[in-house]
Amino acid sequence: SKLAGEFWCNYYHEKFGVDVRSLRYPGIISWKTKPGGGTTDYAVDIYFSATEKGEYECFLSENTRLPMMYMDDAVNATIQLMKAKKEDIKIRTSYNLSAISFTPKEIAEEIKKHISDFQITYQPDFRQTIADSWPQSIDDNQARKDWGWNHQFDLSLMTKEIIKNLKNNLQKEHV
Repeated sequence: SKLAGEFWCNYYHEKFGVDVRSLRYPGIISWKTKPGGGTTDYAVDIYFSATEKGEYECFLSENTRLPMMYMDDAVNATIQLMKAKKEDIKIRTSYNLSAISFTPKEIAEEIKKHISDFQITYQPDFRQTIADSWPQSIDDNQARKDWGWNHQFDLSLMTKEIIKNLKNNLQKEHV
């Protein structure tokens, strides 16, 4: 249904000149909302568990690489696309967006730089099969070329930002 909607957008642009702009996001990571149980939600849940309990049991294997993006980059990309000149928009279905791809093991190693006693274990469940069917990265070269998209947060900066904010929230809850 997503693909059908994208092609309808293209149709309305070509037939009626509607200035349609659309994005396809990778897994989005934010510290503001707890995870809901989806396949990419481990990348949010791991931070909550690390700051609250110091440990995490991951439902994906340690080397499962998935494309992700920090929420701030997703918001910035959306704003950049909306502000782009009409003539710079070449795709009227949907632009792919990408930022960073990492594994549970890589994210855990980054967390350990901030929470040295953090422990992770791996117990893959049904979501492993889903993750294995997804691409390890997304090609967003067209967005970078057409309207200058570029992400700001790498794994290190994102981890620092998330842990700082989650620790601040925990301190406020205990006051």
